[in-house]
Amino acid sequence: MTVITSISTRIIDIPIIRPHKLSFGSIQSQSYCIVRMELDSGIVGWGEAATIGGASWNEESPESIQHAIDSYITPVLIGKEVGEFESLLELMEKCCRGNYFAKSAVEMAAIDATARSLNIPAYQLLGGKKNQSLPLAWTLATGDIDKDLREAHLRLEQRQHQIFKIKIGAKKPSEDVALVVEIAKSLQGKARLTVDINQAWDGNTARRYVPILSDAGVDLIEQPVARWNTQALQELCQMSISALIMPDETVCTPQDAVMLSRLGAAHVFSLKVSKHGGLLRTRKVAAVAEASDIGWYGGTMLETSLGSAASAHVFATLGGVNYGCELFGPQLLVEDIVEKPMQIKDFHLIIPDGIGFGVEINERQLDRFTRKS
Repeated sequence: MTVITSISTRIIDIPIIRPHKLSFGSIQSQSYCIVRMELDSGIVGWGEAATIGGASWNEESPESIQHAIDSYITPVLIGKEVGEFESLLELMEKCCRGNYFAKSAVEMAAIDATARSLNIPAYQLLGGKKNQSLPLAWTLATGDIDKDLREAHLRLEQRQHQIFKIKIGAKKPSEDVALVVEIAKSLQGKARLTVDINQAWDGNTARRYVPILSDAGVDLIEQPVARWNTQALQELCQMSISALIMPDETVCTPQDAVMLSRLGAAHVFSLKVSKHGGLLRTRKVAAVAEASDIGWYGGTMLETSLGSAASAHVFATLGGVNYGCELFGPQLLVEDIVEKPMQIKDFHLIIPDGIGFGVEINERQLDRFTRKS
């Protein structure tokens, strides 16, 4: 029996290489709550929860995540068996409703610590690796067409990315769609395009402009309407267009996934470990997708290499039809917190095979970026 002896947290802030513009604002740096879990054997596991724009993406923020872990979750997990993941999740659920990002970070640390105790990669605890690599997307989010195209062509030349997600929703719909059409013309035949609207449109706007995006060559359209607007998602899925509709904010729990499946309101699910509440729950949402003939796409909260590697490990185990992943967060940061980042080769992210999540934390970097009290 290997038990948890300590759980500690810190918030780190890392600048990014250029402004990242979304429908709800622009970010200049990225913040994380980092979890360090130590076992009675001396083994240490690491976890991470990332949010975009503080509390802009959803109700949780780095500060609330840290508070939930320190004040509520840690006291009930000290002395518990680290490898009993479902029991740990049940304990967290009883002491702290919601707070999926916080629970995800703690579960991540428990899985990392357990895998390190057994000297195996984490994916072996999650069903085994089915995918050796995943097509890796890059997000174009400067809001400037010339800058976006320069980024895209550079990434193509470097053979890093052949899928590009365009962030829109901050401008008038006609202006955003015109930008997408121009980028699509420039990249036609060279790359796949997806668009993320981050809930910015109402149903009528989506019904008007989604067909234009599809005709321009966009193949995935992510969360065009508010998370609650499942009727609009259902109607968009019934349109005679080639683009696929991909809920993100609408699909957080396995119950959300079942509801969208029953309504026929999704072609693809955007999977994100933090919003689902952990790696195990990500697998449950993905299982609903596979059983319902719904594809999946590996989303990001702009994690460091730690959170990105954890996501890569669970994505590597999933069946069903996948549309790649966007675990490009480490590339957007001015610096990282691991000794060696994951490898990118021929437009694909290579799943790391080392013990735990396959990345080693650089604690000097952690100290450097830790937020001062």
